[in-house]
Amino acid sequence: MKLHGGRFADSAGVSPEREAEMRQVADRVTRWCANRSDVVGLLLVGSCARGTARPDSDVDLLLLSTVPDRYAADEAWGRELSLGEVIRVQEWGPVTEWRYATASGLEVEVGVGSPRWARTDPVDAGTRRVVTDGARPLYDPAGILGALIRACAA
Repeated sequence: MKLHGGRFADSAGVSPEREAEMRQVADRVTRWCANRSDVVGLLLVGSCARGTARPDSDVDLLLLSTVPDRYAADEAWGRELSLGEVIRVQEWGPVTEWRYATASGLEVEVGVGSPRWARTDPVDAGTRRVVTDGARPLYDPAGILGALIRACAA
């Protein structure tokens, strides 16, 4: 699975090397998701999804799994993805955020939640805020993230 086109960064100071690192992280996580039967979607959100990342921006990903508790019970998935050191784990309602720092200092946030996060009837207010702030599906085999983005745009 390749990242759907578009730039990650604006032209205001993100080095080509940093943008390449951001893209490599997103591509690596996308390929990993495509090989996991429990993952139903991966969404790039925030400034990278909008194409407005700055030098201090992080990569924000939202992973939807049929068994999200599996990720809380075993941190091996973060090591498997070479995301770096865990610097924070925080609950945000239906999503658990795992924040990593790579050796270069790039921060990668992976929010893990269930497919219910993407329900469209009705769209949750928090979900709508995340999506309307910038969202790009990276892995969406059943089209649930595309449907969510369309519902939020309506």
